[in-house]
Amino acid sequence: MSSEQVSVDIRLWSDGDLALLERLMGDPAMMVHLGGPETAEKIRDRHARYVQLRHSDKGQMFVIVVGSERTSAGSIGYWEKAWRDGYVWETGWSVLPEFQGQGIATRATIELIETVRAQGKHRFLHAYPSVDNVPSNALCKKLGFTLLEEADFEYPPGHLLRCNDWQFDLFPDGSET
Repeated sequence: MSSEQVSVDIRLWSDGDLALLERLMGDPAMMVHLGGPETAEKIRDRHARYVQLRHSDKGQMFVIVVGSERTSAGSIGYWEKAWRDGYVWETGWSVLPEFQGQGIATRATIELIETVRAQGKHRFLHAYPSVDNVPSNALCKKLGFTLLEEADFEYPPGHLLRCNDWQFDLFPDGSET
């Protein structure tokens, strides 16, 4: 079955999604562009933060689900970030190896953009993939993000990461609410 025939959706992160996060954040191959795998304790702490976001206006985390069985294929989210002279939304995604290369992250990001746009809170959505993360940079370009610059981030703490700053204008016609 081609990826175009498989449905892709996002659903809010829930208490039952710890095992997915362990696969996403605990696997060295999955974390190659993000400073390496997280410890079990850090993953549990991250999971608790993701669940708590459900009750916040500072962002949301979602599980990417595919097919009629709604199989968990990855994660995607957005959160508020102080950047340059104000606040923006930041986004990030991660797709399990067996689902990569099928357009799933692209389709989930399109859905996320609509979700973020409905917030009406910030004009811009930013993504900061590592300059070496070819698939994530290609996704940003494909979806119409504008490459602004390269920037250095400390992520995780103690690890310098060189990233591209991609910006997506959620309200190009100036209709931000």
